[in-house]
Amino acid sequence: MALLLWVGTIAILAGQLIGIAWILTVVIGIPKTAGCLIGAGVVVVYFGAGGLLSSAFVNVVQLTVKILGFAVALPLVLSRVGGLSALPAAVPDPAMWNPWRHGASGWMYVAMLVPNFVVSPGLLQKIYGARDDRAVRIGVGLNAACLLVYAFVPIVLGIAAHALHPGLTNRELALPTLFMEDLPFWVGALGLAAVFSAEVSAADAVLFMLATSLSQDLYKRLVNPAATDRQVLMVARLASLVGGTLAVGVAFVSQTVIDALSVFYTMIAVSLFVPILAGLYMRRPKPLDALAAIAGGVLVVATIQIVRGGQPIGVFTPAMCGLVAAAAAFALVMLRR
Repeated sequence: MALLLWVGTIAILAGQLIGIAWILTVVIGIPKTAGCLIGAGVVVVYFGAGGLLSSAFVNVVQLTVKILGFAVALPLVLSRVGGLSALPAAVPDPAMWNPWRHGASGWMYVAMLVPNFVVSPGLLQKIYGARDDRAVRIGVGLNAACLLVYAFVPIVLGIAAHALHPGLTNRELALPTLFMEDLPFWVGALGLAAVFSAEVSAADAVLFMLATSLSQDLYKRLVNPAATDRQVLMVARLASLVGGTLAVGVAFVSQTVIDALSVFYTMIAVSLFVPILAGLYMRRPKPLDALAAIAGGVLVVATIQIVRGGQPIGVFTPAMCGLVAAAAAFALVMLRR
C-alpha cells in the first residue's frame, strides 16, 4: 500500500506544481518548467525544515488568504459578467448545470473524489496529529464548512473567466488570467495569492504523505525496525526531497493538472476506501480480505486504463468499476475464509 501511495502521491504533487507554474507563468512570464522547479523548491524546503508542525502553521495562513482572496474577488468578478444570471449564457451545455447528467461535470467524479475525503492519508495523518478529540471535531468541522464554500467559488470564477476570455486556449490559465486582467491590481494580487495558497497547501500535505509512508511504513517497519527517531527523521526528509524531485519530472511530461490528479484520486479511492471502512465498522475482516480489496480495485482500474485508455464503460467510470471490484473481492475472500 505504501508503494501504491508513492505512485499516486507523486502524481498529485506534480499536479500542484503545474498549478503553481501556471500562476508564475501569468504573473512573471516564466516557462512551466521553471515554475515547477520554483514551486517544488519552496515546498520541499519549508516542509523538510519543520515537518507537520510547519505545514499546520502555514496551512492556517493559507486558509486565511484563500477565504479572504476569493471573498473579495467573487462579487467584483460577477459584476463584470452581469451577475449570476449571466453565467448560463457563457456555458450553454445543459450537462454542465445538471448534476444528474453524465457530462463533462457532475456525478462522474463522485466515485473518484468522495472516498478521498474519507480515507485520504493526508487528512487522516493530520487528524492523528491533533492534540485531543475536541481539536479533531472542531478542525474537521471547520474544514468541511470551508470546503463546502470553496467547492463552489472557484467554479463560478472559472465560468466567469470563460465568459470574459472565450478565446483562452489553455483552460488552466483561467483564474490567473481573470485576476491579472479583469480586477483591480490589489484585488487581483490577493486572488492570485489565494490560488497559490491552495496549490501550496495541497503540495505540503502530499509531501507529508510521501515522507510518512517511506519512513514509517517501509523503512522502520521493514528495513530497520530498531531505527531511532533521528534516523527516521532523516529518511523522512530524504523522502520529501526525492518525492519532490520525481514530481517535478512527472509535471514536465503531464499536459494538465487534471491528468495528474486523476491518477492519484482514482488510485486512493479504489485501494483504500473499502479496506478502511470495513476495518472501522466490521468485526471480522482480516488482512487477507483487505489485500484482496486492494488488488481487485487496482487491477480493474489498471486494466481499464490499458484497454480503454481510461474511458468509461457506458456510464461507469474506472473509479466506479474499481470500487465495485474492491468490494466484491473483499466480500468473496471474507466469505470463503
